[in-house]
Amino acid sequence: MASTLPSLSSTSYSLLTHTFTANSNGPNKSAGFLVFAQKKTKKIRKIILKEDVDFLGKKGSLVDVRAGFFRNFLHPSGKASIVTPQLLKEMRVEEERIDAEKRRVLEEAQQLALVFETVGAFKVKRKGGKGKQIFGSVTAQDLVDIIKAQLQREVDKRIVELPEIRETGEYVAELKLHPEVTARVRVNVFAN
Repeated sequence: MASTLPSLSSTSYSLLTHTFTANSNGPNKSAGFLVFAQKKTKKIRKIILKEDVDFLGKKGSLVDVRAGFFRNFLHPSGKASIVTPQLLKEMRVEEERIDAEKRRVLEEAQQLALVFETVGAFKVKRKGGKGKQIFGSVTAQDLVDIIKAQLQREVDKRIVELPEIRETGEYVAELKLHPEVTARVRVNVFAN
């Protein structure tokens, strides 16, 4: 090492050897260690929500949250639990059951729509006035009562969309049986 540092003074050379060589008297106080500062890591937990949480998600959704938020708020209040393989399996089974139920309800609504559309026209009799005018009007409740009498089916009047009927003639009413299924039925209005 002396041959590589000829231009250094004797004091700096001794400092160099002192810093890089082990001292027999104990640990060398002037020997430096390189320490790389690590960025603070964010502790994230993957959780499943047990109920709807504002600004986070709906029940059953998988979300990543900070460990402190889970530990201090979500877990003590019973709104979430940490993801485990068994919990994921249970969640998948529950999703499959819900999907099967949705498909069953959709198929039922499609079959009911087919029944309503193949029936033909529902006949409504009202007291007549001049020309084609009738007294009063035909309401959704009137149509529900006729469907119940003819088909023995219970239908909620809130799903019936009926145009304003104040004259005799043929009209088309829509029954929203499902968000994806709408049945169109004909309504014939006659005067007595």
